[in-house]
Formats: sequence, structure tokens, C-alpha cells
Amino acid sequence: MSEIPEKQIKRLRGLISDAETNLSAAKELLVSILGDGQTITAPTDSIVSTPEGKIIEGIFDGQIMIGPDGKNYPVPANYASKSKLVEGDIMKLTITDEGKFLYKQIGPVERKTVIGTLVQHDDKYYVEVAGKEYQILYASVTYFRLKNGSQVSVIIPANNDEATWAAVEAAL
Repeated sequence: MSEIPEKQIKRLRGLISDAETNLSAAKELLVSILGDGQTITAPTDSIVSTPEGKIIEGIFDGQIMIGPDGKNYPVPANYASKSKLVEGDIMKLTITDEGKFLYKQIGPVERKTVIGTLVQHDDKYYVEVAGKEYQILYASVTYFRLKNGSQVSVIIPANNDEATWAAVEAAL
């Protein structure tokens, strides 16, 4: 039996990892489309070690990623704000051997855009939409130079009435 080159083994491991990631994202998308009342959770087998590093899939909660092990993983606020991540999005975190944290959104939830008014209390920022307040990241407030009373377009999950976070789309 001939030896398989290391390069081919590395490529195969990468393909398997990508396939597992895509399968998890597809399952979560199916649950969100069917609306069968299940709570979105990351699959328990979504922590994988690869040659690129440790890969963890989790759910974005508005400011952090929650892994399948229940651990919280910090998502940089600038990245979350710029990428307009929405509560419930499925993310992939690769922790490299050098200790770098590389995030990627792999399963966006269905979204809707609404308009509201910026309010601040308890040192936090919210956008009030039809009587409900959604917390927003401070990075979005500074990036869009928002002030109390500003009219703001925000993105919220379309099928989650329990959502408490929104992503800022634009200042109006």
C-alpha cells in the first residue's frame, strides 16, 4: 500500500470539516424555515479539531457566541456591528494554534428591517420599535454617530418574538 501524501490528508480533513459545518447550517436553516418551535442550539458535535486549529460552531446571542458546550466566546463588537450579526445567527469560530480567534457567520437567521428611535438608559443603548426595546452594540452607536432620539433602521430576527438584540442597518 502506498503512502498517502500529507497534503492530501490535510485537504480531506478540511473537506470533511466544511461538510460538517454545511450540514449543521442546513439543519438549523430547516428548523428556522419549518418553525417547528424548537429552540435553536448548536449541535453537540460541533467542536472539531483540524490541522487549521480548533473549530467551534455556536449561536450568536446579540453580543457573544454561545458554544455547544455552553461556553461564551467573545465576538469583537466591531466585527458584529460591521457584519450586522443578528441574534440567532450560527457562527463558526476557528481558534488557530497561534491563539487567534477567527469568526465567520455560516447560518444567518431570517431577518426583517424595522425603524425605531434610539434611547439610552442604564449605560446601554436601545432602539425602541413599536413599544419594544432592542439593545444595540455600543460600537454601532459610535460608528453611526447616533444620539438619543435618532431615527434608526435596525435588523431583527424575523421569526423570534423573544429577541432582545438588534443590529443597526443605518442612521436615518
